[in-house]
Amino acid sequence: MDKKQVLIIDDDARNIFALKATLRAKSFDCISCSGALEALELLKTEEKVDAILIDMMMPEMDGYEAIPLIKGLENRKDTPVYAVTAQAMVGDKEKCLAAGADDYISKPIDVEKLLNLLKDI
Repeated sequence: MDKKQVLIIDDDARNIFALKATLRAKSFDCISCSGALEALELLKTEEKVDAILIDMMMPEMDGYEAIPLIKGLENRKDTPVYAVTAQAMVGDKEKCLAAGADDYISKPIDVEKLLNLLKDI
């Protein structure tokens, strides 16, 4: 069985490191980008990506701007995009979903919740 590949988009290397370590321990492959513009370039290629975890608060282009662009890519319109945010305020989940995210997870990341999101990819 092929390992599922998760793209992590986050401007904080520590978050990427922690997520990669967690997901690799659960038999996922991971690739990462430190920003949305870099991620969009990668997503325009044929690189295998089964799911995307995107930090909503990044410089240059945040997740709210990036998700509709990702979903607008013909080859990625069915790829699940999960919003990751430290903002666990009322209305944040709705804002993420309104931007086109398939679901939402708040930091610090609950590993069980994350694995639950990724179990269907």
